Amino acid sequence: MTDLIRQSARQVHDLLTRREITPADLVEVAISRITEVDGAVNAVPIRCFDRARQQAKNPQLPASKLGGIPFVIKDNAAVGDVRWTGGTPIFADRMATESDRTIALIERNGGIPLGKANLSELGGANTTNAVLGTTCNPWNTALTCGGSSGGSAVALATGQVWLAHGNDVAGSLRIPASFCGVAGLRPTPGRVPRRSILNPFDTIFVDGPMARDIGDLAFFFDAMTGFDSADPLSAPSPDAPFLPMALTPDRPLRAAWSADLGCLPVDDEVRALGEAFVTALQKDGTRIEAACPDFAGALPALLTLRGVNYVTNWEPVLEQHRHRFTPEVMGDIEHGLRQTPSSIGAAERYRAEMYRRVIGFLNEYEVLITPSTPILPFPVETMWPQEIAGVRQETYIDWIAITAITSLLACPVMAMPVGFSRGGLPFGVQIIGRPRSEARLFQIGAAIERLFGLKPTIISPKQAEIG
Repeated sequence: MTDLIRQSARQVHDLLTRREITPADLVEVAISRITEVDGAVNAVPIRCFDRARQQAKNPQLPASKLGGIPFVIKDNAAVGDVRWTGGTPIFADRMATESDRTIALIERNGGIPLGKANLSELGGANTTNAVLGTTCNPWNTALTCGGSSGGSAVALATGQVWLAHGNDVAGSLRIPASFCGVAGLRPTPGRVPRRSILNPFDTIFVDGPMARDIGDLAFFFDAMTGFDSADPLSAPSPDAPFLPMALTPDRPLRAAWSADLGCLPVDDEVRALGEAFVTALQKDGTRIEAACPDFAGALPALLTLRGVNYVTNWEPVLEQHRHRFTPEVMGDIEHGLRQTPSSIGAAERYRAEMYRRVIGFLNEYEVLITPSTPILPFPVETMWPQEIAGVRQETYIDWIAITAITSLLACPVMAMPVGFSRGGLPFGVQIIGRPRSEARLFQIGAAIERLFGLKPTIISPKQAEIG
């Protein structure tokens, strides 16, 4: 039974459908692994083991899409009758009365929530908060796992679960996937019906799957898509499932590579890892060239629109809870409050123009590939790096601009591991595709995964020397 945790979600699903194991077996295996390793990383601080055991008794589960596979949920989404903190003292004692529509859909498709994964406090890319503490990178527990879906990534990397829910605003899926050596998908807005949010017309916040490899990522994505009238952006699932595409790898027809989007500082080792990645693709016959649309001016527009979005979400509780916001998030809110109609209009115009440039670019190149992060994991006590490649980072968003800027495009983006640093830390890339091209991204990601021969690895948390 203990070997089950090292198998893929697809493999255990096959065992479930053949009735060789039961959902209850998987729940107990996952509970055992969480008990064994999570004390060293704090990936799943809120647990609902009894709820999962009860749910696993459903005799219909093995015939469902997920078959009764346990998974974890980022703690900014609700699971019925489970604590739901959002990683903030504002909601430290909140209990959910029912599961959010995103999670409820996964449950209807046979997923069993096992616990809530840790996250950053209202924003940021280091998984630490005043309620649930800090989550460490299992490859080196002295380092950050990224964020904000850090608990989900760490739970996967350490073999606590087979699948994990995450969401992405400015790279929250992609950054921890890169830092922990797992895969994540930021889907086209509308593919996955989202939890209740104050602005249901927002196209920057999306929910998405995380998994250990591309096949499991597609397998989980098939259980997350669908129409829900409560989400005005949601759309019906496509007629064809995504998993078969992940099982038929196919390299891109023509790809573009940019280490820095033409305007961002990037660490020298990340540049070198990116060059090695491109060289390997070229040797394999992939047509990949150094090219990039014009992203100059994107960061100021991003910060304006992000600030406005934070005002939309948090102004209703600002007066009562101002002292409970982190300085970084409070900075976002205050930046939004300072915006004028003219500056907001200019940012929206920039976003529209940038989108048109990128779509024109993606008509020429099938995908644009970049590093998922401009640096490798840094000490966990550091909230965010103050400098990259000699360039001062003015805000906590500056260092994640390579993912945050691409969130404005409403294009699907896949994050996946492609190698390791000199110090043995995972290195990952993000693959930006045309709108609603998730099926093609699964094919391309699977081809890259096959080329580099990176098999999913279950990590036992370890501490190592920094540097």
